[in-house]
Formats: sequence, structure tokens, C-alpha cells
Amino acid sequence: MDALGQEEMIRETNLSPDGKLIVWNEAGHAGYGIQLATLPDARSPKHITACTSGGRGSESDAVFSPDSSKLAFFSDCTADHKTAIFVTDSAGSTQPRLLAEMNGYAHDLSWSPDGKQLSFLYVEGATRPPSPIAAEKPPSGVIGVEGLEIQRVAEVDAASGQLTQVTPDGLYVYEFDWSPDSSKIAYVAAPPPGENNWWVAKLYTQPINGHPTAILDTQTVPGPLHGLQIAVPRWSPDGSRIGFIGGIMSDQGSTGGDLYTIASSGGDPVDETPGRTASPAWFVWIDNNSVGIAEVKGGSSHLFLYDLTSHQENADYDLTLPDSVGAGGLEMRVATSNTNTIALIRSSFSEPPEVWAGELMDLHQITHVNDGLKPLWGEAKSIEWTNSRDPDGKSGTFNIQGWLLLPAHYDPAKKYPLVVYVHGGPSAANMPRWPYAGYGAVPFSALDYFVLMPNPRGSYGQGEAFTQANRKDFGYGDLRDILAGVDALEKQYPIDNHRVGITGWSYGGFMTMFAVTQTHRFRAAVSGAGLADWLSYYGENSIDQWMIPFFGSSVYDDPRVYYKSSAMTFITQVKTPTLVVVGDRDGECPAPQSFEFWHALRDLGVPTQLVVYPNEGHGFANPEHRRDVLERALGWFDLYMPPSSDGPAQAGAR
Repeated sequence: MDALGQEEMIRETNLSPDGKLIVWNEAGHAGYGIQLATLPDARSPKHITACTSGGRGSESDAVFSPDSSKLAFFSDCTADHKTAIFVTDSAGSTQPRLLAEMNGYAHDLSWSPDGKQLSFLYVEGATRPPSPIAAEKPPSGVIGVEGLEIQRVAEVDAASGQLTQVTPDGLYVYEFDWSPDSSKIAYVAAPPPGENNWWVAKLYTQPINGHPTAILDTQTVPGPLHGLQIAVPRWSPDGSRIGFIGGIMSDQGSTGGDLYTIASSGGDPVDETPGRTASPAWFVWIDNNSVGIAEVKGGSSHLFLYDLTSHQENADYDLTLPDSVGAGGLEMRVATSNTNTIALIRSSFSEPPEVWAGELMDLHQITHVNDGLKPLWGEAKSIEWTNSRDPDGKSGTFNIQGWLLLPAHYDPAKKYPLVVYVHGGPSAANMPRWPYAGYGAVPFSALDYFVLMPNPRGSYGQGEAFTQANRKDFGYGDLRDILAGVDALEKQYPIDNHRVGITGWSYGGFMTMFAVTQTHRFRAAVSGAGLADWLSYYGENSIDQWMIPFFGSSVYDDPRVYYKSSAMTFITQVKTPTLVVVGDRDGECPAPQSFEFWHALRDLGVPTQLVVYPNEGHGFANPEHRRDVLERALGWFDLYMPPSSDGPAQAGAR
């Protein structure tokens, strides 16, 4: 099952400002390397590397200078294998020269508009990636007073290589953008610890040689943005406004909401997409009155041109793709001096990731890195159903979307088991994406399960009101949406209703734990990095700030709202055999949550097993552990949902 164990072969792509050149990052034997080609056909790409004498390294963040003449990138091809910035000509005809070497973690490289500086986010002296999903440091000593790593905007002089930290050491910067005249930057930042405080971050502007000014604080601003999150700050071409995505977002980097603008001098933010029944996630200014937007719309990617004056889409530039766009978030690249040319990475359940480029309505496949990969799983279908907004059905209905994978060897005359895969977040969406080497839904289809990947209330794709519809209601409305989806599927497909299981990771792990306390419909369950008790979780995790927008207050001020959504509140109702897996250094969903759930099931006589993976955070890094989780989950469903099953198994491993 090689296609189920592939790391991402392509991670990044970028365009020269004139739209004539394209680069992308392609996996190699020792890391990711840069490929450079000429558009429109991009034939015979040239491999760009800072390594000499046959050495191998890992390169990333390739960016062209504003005049399209130079290419800069990060590489670890240095004597001590530290990250450094290298620069070459954009034709790749000269050996890249070392411009500056760093001592820490650096990412998001960009040129200043005047081409004089290279800027990036930098954590000097970092000992781990600045991410809450990375493995936490083992706790020791006095907790809460240890040195906090600060991510700042740094710049390197493009001529001399001199490195300067631009933003103050008292602010942790998450995202930034240059003003058009290169005199200022705008950025989203908060005091440390950075992993926790993104949910209370402010929007700042700062002269390059000056001090920051907060122009937006969502904790104090009135209106629909109050207390919510901001991301993707971007200056307008004339420098008068800054645009950003605002909304309720449960994870940094998983972006969705409405598009807002604010005067670059400060003032009241303006919602430019009010009431939109989709979730803008990324945008770029085309001119002072129009933007290009990428959004999640009904579980698909929607790319379009939007007029900020009329608040209308341009029908000539409107493309919906049954794909995922971007290797991480929903994003693309636009040639800044030739905005008709874009580049993006596309993948779906049937097509592995490749780079595409061209005009929005005339995109062409550029790379063929994954031509040999073919899906080993069944056909994917976008499905829709409706469900009541409240239990008594008096407040109307929601339209729900999800993805269904058919069994790989589907025969309509036979019955098959169903596994429901609940996404994390909760602010996220199941999207049609080629699977990577990690736990996910696709392998179950390859082994002849139906797989339902729902996008219930709380998900992106149906608008901000839909995304906020699970506030103070975790596990209730969203579970009803999921169960309604199972009902709808059983009426259309040959599903064995005695062989229905549920699984998920993170918020999906919580939903798995909570679901088996509310219904006996699921005959087996696998919870990955889950949450058993919101009350104890509040004091255990390293990112408690995310909970306030969703629960309305802290657990100390309103414990009841946390109590009602906790699986432990209803734990004695569980009958479903449940496998529980977690990393021992998970800061987002700490291992004690999994211990608590497993311990209760063991004492109640419910078949269960707990597996703790050493040196793993919220996202597993060790390939052996990724594979082991998948194999254990497949084995668990096979054991407790066998073909002869006519009810929940009552015996099994503890």
C-alpha cells in the first residue's frame, strides 16, 4: 500500500513577479530541493542547491526578488548544517552564495518591495519548531518561569548579509507583511508564550526602525469580530488599508472567517464579506479595489476575484475545484507585476499533489512528480444532508456537507462496514486531499470500508455563523449532524448498520470519546489525541487561550459549560470498545486526558486499550509510530466490527 505511506512529495511553489519563472520544492533523498523552470511549459526544470561537491541538503522558502532577477532561499548546506540564506541569479546559472547564517529556526522568507532586504520569522536559539503540535519539552524545575522563545521578524541586508531583529523581544510574531513602500511592516503578534497567545493577538504596524503601534485589538473592538482571531495581514497596494481574515479559529494556520479591512492608521474594521456562506481562508490584493480570494466552500476549494466596492464576485474569474489547494493552508501564489498568472499545488482523493500554473481559468499542470501514484481506495463523492439547528427542530435546519469514500472493491449488491472520521479543529474542514503518511480516513476505504468524513456545524465551508454554531455546545449539535449523515447514507448505500465505527484525532478524538457516551450506535471507536474532561483539560494543556471564544469564559468562571460537554460526565454510559492513542509529550491534548478515559473504561469493564507513544507531540513525527497507529486502528475495527457481528463486542483486550 505504497500510496498510503507517502510523505508529501511537493511542498511549496512560487512565481517570479513578472510571471515568467516558477519554483517548487520537491522531496529528495536528504530533504526538499528547489526546482526552477520557465513558464508556460516549465520543461526541463533546473535543480537549485547550495550544496557543492555532490553534497545533499534541504532547501525551502524560495522567493524571487521584486525585479525577478534573483532567487533567495533557506538551506542547511553549511559547514555546521545550520539554516542559512543563499542567493543566486533567477536563471540558476551561478552557484548560490551564502548571504547570512542563522542560529535558530527561520521560516516565511520574503523580499522587501524595494529589494533591499530579506525578511523572515526567526526564533533565535530555538530548540524545537515554534508550534503547539510539536513535542513539548519534558517538564522539570519551576514551571512557568522558564525562558520563553520569542519569534520575531528579522531582516538581512541583501547586499551585506547583516542580520537585524526588527520587532521587539516582548512580542511573539505569527504573520507579517511589508508595506508597499518598504518603510513599515504589519504583523499579528502577542506577548509570549507564543503557542498560547495567538488567540488574543493584536494587529500591529511598525516603521522598520521604529516602535510598534497596535491598530486592532479584537478583545476590545465591538461588533462581530469581538474576541475572535485574525490572520493573513496584507497591505493594500496604495498602503492605505490592511486586509486580514477574521473569525473564530481554533488553530493558528487553520484559517477561515470573513475578509476584513482596516485603515493602516487604525480605526474600525470593515467586514467585506458579511453573511457569506463560505469561509475565506487566504487572499491577495489585485489592486486597491479588488482582491483574489481562496475559500472553503462546501468542502471544496473556491478561487475567485472579488470587488471591494460592489462586494460582488467577478463571474469571469470564478473557479470551484473538488481539490485541496496548497500543501498546508488554502493558498496560492500570484505574480505581483502580472496578476493574471498564478501558481498553486492541487491534490484530491484521486489525484496526488502537483504544481499547476497559468491564468485562473486556464490552469496547466506543471509537475509530474507523482504520475506513478494511483489510488488504492474507492471513489470519493461529495454528499449533502440537512439537520435541525436545535433538538426540537423549531429553529430551522442546517445544510451539511461531507465526503464519502466508497469501498475499494465496491459491489452495490454487498453490504460493507462504515467508519466515520471526524476532523480536528473544531474550526477546520474535511477536504479532498491526497493522503500523507499519517493517521487518516483513506486506508479504511482501501480495506473495503465506507468512510464518511463529515463537515458538521463548527466546520469551515458554510459561513462564519455555521462555524460558530457549536460555541458552548461541543458534542451536541455537531454529533447530531454526524448521526443525521449516517442516517442519510444508510438510506442510499448498502451499509451494515451493525458495523459502524467512529474515529478522529484531536477534536475528532474528543468527538469519538463523547459520541460513545451519547449513543451505542458505534460498535467500535478509536480516539487519537482526544479530550475526556474539559474541566481538567483547561489546567493541563499549553494553549488554554483557545477555549475562551468557544466556551464564553474560563472554566473557573463557568464550569457548567465545560462539564456538560465532557465525556467523563457521562462515562458510565459507554459500552463501545475503544482504542485510545496519544503522544507522551502532547501539549495540545495532554496524555492525562487519554489516561483518564481509558482508566474509566477499564474499570467499567468496557473493552479498551491505551497506547502512549514516546517523544511524540500532538502531531506524530516518527514514521514508525505513524504506521503503528494506523495498523492498530485497522486491527481494532477488524476485531470489534467483524462481518458476523450483530451487536457490540463485549470481550477483548483491556
